[in-house]
Amino acid sequence: MACTGIPELGVTEIEPVYIDEIAIALVRDLMATELYSGTSKLRTQQLDSRGTDLDTLQFQLSFYAPLINARAHYRSSGVLIMVKASGGGDYWGEYEGVKAKVYFRARPHQVQGHTFLQVEDAKMDFAVRNIKMGIENLHNGNDVMKAALNLFINSNSQELLQEMKPDIKKKMLLKMKNFINNVFTRIPYDMWVVD
Repeated sequence: MACTGIPELGVTEIEPVYIDEIAIALVRDLMATELYSGTSKLRTQQLDSRGTDLDTLQFQLSFYAPLINARAHYRSSGVLIMVKASGGGDYWGEYEGVKAKVYFRARPHQVQGHTFLQVEDAKMDFAVRNIKMGIENLHNGNDVMKAALNLFINSNSQELLQEMKPDIKKKMLLKMKNFINNVFTRIPYDMWVVD
C-alpha cells in the first residue's frame, strides 16, 4: 500500500498519522502532538487462527513495521527528575521493530441483498524492540540541560513509551476502526470470505 492510500476504496493518504494529544504522567501537564511516518511500511504478519472465528466475526491480526518515526511539538508546565521542564520544544522518536496485535469483532448488516461488516469492538497492543528519542529546541536553549534530558529520555525510553501507550492505543484504535469500516462499507463480506 503506497503512502497515497487506495483511492478505489476511498482510503485517503495513510501517512503521516497525526495524533492530536498524548499525555505523560512523569511530567505534570506534558502534552504533545505527534506525527508518525513509516506506518505505510506496516505489514500484516498473520491472521491469527487462535483469535479468529468466522462464525462470530472475531478477527486477530499481527502486524510488523521495521521503523516508525515520530515528530512532535511538546508543551509542559511540570518538573522532570527535579529539573523544571516548563515551556515547549520539539520531540523526535525512532521506533524500531514495532510489533502490534489487533483484535476486532464485527457485526453483519444487509444492504441491497449483500452482507457488509462493521467493526463493533476493537483492541490492540504493541511492543517496540528499540527506541531512540530526544528533544530539540529546548525553550531556554540550554545545551547542558538538553543533553541531560536526552540521556534520561533514552535511558528510560521503554518506561516513557509505557506512559504514552494508553493515549497512542486509544487514538490508533479509532483511526484503525475508521480505516477498516471504510473498507468494509465498500466490499461485501462474501467477497472477503469464500467458502
